[in-house]
Amino acid sequence: MRGLFLIGIGALAASGAGSTLIGIAQQGVGQTPSPLPLTQTIRERGTSVTPAFEGWFYGRDGSLNLLVGYFNRNTKQEFDIPVGPNNRVEPGGPDMGQPTHFASGRQWGVFSIKVPKDFGTKKLTWTIVANGFTNAITLHTQADYVVEPYEDAANKNTPPKLRFTENGPIFTGAPTALAEKYAATVGVPLTLTVWATDEGPKINVPENTGRGRGRGRGAARGADAGGGADAAGPGAPGRGAAGGAGAPPEFAFTPPPPLALTWTMFRGPAPVKFENAKPKIDAAKNGEATTTAMFSAPGDYILRVQGNDSTGEGGGGFQCCWTNAHVAVTVKPAATGGQ
Repeated sequence: MRGLFLIGIGALAASGAGSTLIGIAQQGVGQTPSPLPLTQTIRERGTSVTPAFEGWFYGRDGSLNLLVGYFNRNTKQEFDIPVGPNNRVEPGGPDMGQPTHFASGRQWGVFSIKVPKDFGTKKLTWTIVANGFTNAITLHTQADYVVEPYEDAANKNTPPKLRFTENGPIFTGAPTALAEKYAATVGVPLTLTVWATDEGPKINVPENTGRGRGRGRGAARGADAGGGADAAGPGAPGRGAAGGAGAPPEFAFTPPPPLALTWTMFRGPAPVKFENAKPKIDAAKNGEATTTAMFSAPGDYILRVQGNDSTGEGGGGFQCCWTNAHVAVTVKPAATGGQ
């Protein structure tokens, strides 16, 4: 079965027999109780974080894996929620490898959970409590939730390939294991280099459009009507398949770049500062992209690097084709005088 079509936060709103959303909206100070997490408002601060079940997939080794993301509805508030009562996966947890740092916005397929092949009708539940709101999602292996993060069956597109040494192992698709380990020191920049390449779809590619799903002739006409990205300017109407000529800015479509990288913190005891969270990819150097990370406290960290092709965030809702990889960093205290 081809991957589910999950536009925006569609995975959060599953209904019927395959329902996966459990919502417990708790009233915070000055907030109106909400019957469902999906009715909570997107704000700069003060609203909720909802887990998102993207689906489940077969690993390359034949294993069963649950693919999970989240939606932080706060545009200017990120969270650090340790594993425990406010960030738990049950049964068998509370720690199932989920993030403890929650960036703003919709974050697709940020981790996966390997489950036994006889998992059957069993279920897991991931619960997040943020700003007084408790939201939970059910994770399962129902047949109609299978996704294909390694190849788009429609056009044979595959996710970007990431390497952490120039000729090292390739990481592609959903995160299933640590890709690399680093050592760093508080206050000393850690260099992070990735080599990113992408082959693109192999068949059924429309002419004169981007390579991703949803970039058909309608999208091309919308871009032409707006005078092109440069002529129209950022956020200008009339540039997208969503609205075509004259569409309001919030519905305008801007094609994603052919290949892009984004670094974020996944776990750690203190904030991480990236020199450039979206480093430039040098095609002339085999896709090399370098940035640095600065750590403010010692401890164990996990960073996430996401590679997107022209299908954009979440593969346009199809869970293909993008790559998430995790790297571990052990940070030691800064050297003191006399050492």
